Amino acid sequence: MSGHFRDIGHDPSVHDVTYENAQARERTQILMDLANQNGGLVIGTGDLSELALGWATYNGDHMSMYAVNASIPKTLVRHLVHYAAQQAGGALCDVLEDILDTPVSPELLPPVDGVISQKTENLVGPYELHDFFLYHMLRFGFSPAKIHRMALRTFAGTYDAETIQKWLLIFYRRFFAQQFKRSCLPDGPKVGSVALSPRGDWRMPSDASAKLWLQQIEALSNRTPERVSN
Repeated sequence: MSGHFRDIGHDPSVHDVTYENAQARERTQILMDLANQNGGLVIGTGDLSELALGWATYNGDHMSMYAVNASIPKTLVRHLVHYAAQQAGGALCDVLEDILDTPVSPELLPPVDGVISQKTENLVGPYELHDFFLYHMLRFGFSPAKIHRMALRTFAGTYDAETIQKWLLIFYRRFFAQQFKRSCLPDGPKVGSVALSPRGDWRMPSDASAKLWLQQIEALSNRTPERVSN
């Protein structure tokens, strides 16, 4: 990475978006070059939840020769890994469970005193909420207001109305703004009933506006508690 930073004239002590994204792109370049050397393919690890939020570096971890997890939400990935761990038992179970216990992170910033400095869910929100939003938006076409009401019931005792509204707003804002990354995805299978591949279920212009959806979410603050819970 030090050579690349010299090439582009970037100070590696400045941990900005250039510092982060350059690492993601260099990782991908190295993997693809090694794949060429060995006659192999780079299999993408990005999942449906990350595609929905655009939580990937364009032409970095966003790219691969084949995206096997493209239609699998992160909550399901975690469930499958836990299931595999329980089935395997022994040392493999310990390793997989340790992975699940580690906070989700892009790991593009140095750790601080040995502690992960980037925790994805602190930045973009809980994946269990985003996967809930995504499923009901895409599978059934529900409005933000209806999804908000459903989330209040589903996650009662876990998230309050303000928290759900906050992350719902982030979800729609990122979903619309990050379509350009989904418009040029590598091939991947459709596993469930929801997919975002432009060669499968999803057709959306990259310059689509989220204005009407965001207005509906922002208006939720003006509703009385009785109306919200109905």
